[in-house]
Amino acid sequence: MDSHTLTKTRADAPPGFFEAEAAGLSWLADAHGVRTADVIEVEPGRIVLERVPETQPRADAARRFGAALAHTHAAGADAFGAPPEGWDGPLYIGRREMPAVHEHSWGAFYARDRVLPFLAAAEAAGTVDRRQARDIREACELIAGGAFDDDEPPARLHGDLWNGNVLWGVDGVVLIDPAAHGGHRETDLAMLALFGCPYLDDVLAAYDEASPLAAGWRERVPLHQLHPLAVHAAGHGASYGFALHDAALAALALA
Repeated sequence: MDSHTLTKTRADAPPGFFEAEAAGLSWLADAHGVRTADVIEVEPGRIVLERVPETQPRADAARRFGAALAHTHAAGADAFGAPPEGWDGPLYIGRREMPAVHEHSWGAFYARDRVLPFLAAAEAAGTVDRRQARDIREACELIAGGAFDDDEPPARLHGDLWNGNVLWGVDGVVLIDPAAHGGHRETDLAMLALFGCPYLDDVLAAYDEASPLAAGWRERVPLHQLHPLAVHAAGHGASYGFALHDAALAALALA
């Protein structure tokens, strides 16, 4: 085995699965913000990436990560829900497909294309009950109606920015496994907070210094966690269904 590369394979990979990952990594790299793992080779059912030597997280690396992430987001996207430039295949988050669209309203996009499809899957799996689903759909109606739309342009999102996809490399943070698309930058930050991140306060402080966040962003964290929680509720048990419902109630309380 080559000590400098990492090969991922999936015999049942759906069309474009690893190719979408490669397109996302390349698009994020083009922003010249946070470094992404280099793609050595990609083909149906297989991707070869550089292997990233890791070290312990540090506050100074966290601050560099925060500033670089702001730069990545600022590179922008064509629209909310837009795929990486040049990619016209499907998008995936984990093993689940997600819609690629070109929407000018963040709220319409977020509710329709990033929460409701996974809520339906969670209901089918029995991890969200009828009462919970009613409240989550009410929150989605509020969001889709534009209650939280603002002047933020579509950001270039990693899209699956939990701590497991943040590698603390010897030369700084390197990102892997994106679900890259155009979205609201607060969604990436909310996902980073959802599952814990070392030195998160340093990451966020440096981000805010580089690209100041709009007032009230901390209160909007549950709103932006609806997407990852819906994804997890669809495939990882009822505990995420409860967390999704709590986030929906918090979003409703913001109105």
